[in-house]
Order: sequence, then structure tokens, then C-alpha cells
Amino acid sequence: MLRRLRPVARAAVVGGVAYSAGKAGAKASAEPTPTPPTEEPAVPAPAPEAAAPSADDRMNELKQLKDLLDSGVLTQAEFDAQKQKILQSM
Repeated sequence: MLRRLRPVARAAVVGGVAYSAGKAGAKASAEPTPTPPTEEPAVPAPAPEAAAPSADDRMNELKQLKDLLDSGVLTQAEFDAQKQKILQSM
């Protein structure tokens, strides 16, 4: 009878060890590692130029606003204000 339980017990021990090792690894990777301070001051990268939205993008925005108005998410006043902003940027 003991011979039959030995493989089950071994599997339980191996599984337990693997589980605890996985938990320890996850805990270690979740902790942030401190970064050493750099001697050079960080120079911010130049901001990329914002590309002007195309007419198709603006039309899609207007369609989305109209869908929101039709579904009742936006009021007519909110829709009109957003529409004016989009039309003025054209």
C-alpha cells in the first residue's frame, strides 16, 4: 500500500515546491527595482508635430457625434458645441 502512495506524495511535494517558487518569482518581479541615478541631466525629446486631422477624420468625428446624439448620450447643445469645434478646425 505504501508503494502506491509514494508517487502521489512525490507529485504533491514537487507541485508544492513549483507553486511556491512561482509565487516567489512573481513577487520578486512585481517589486520595482531601483534605478541608479544618472549623472547626465535628462534632455527631453522634442515633441513630435501634431499632424492635422484630415477631412475624413473630421467627418468620422462628426458621424460619431451624430450617433451619440441619436443614442441619447449627448444633448443637442453638446452636439452643436462639439460640431462647431470640429468645423472651425477645418
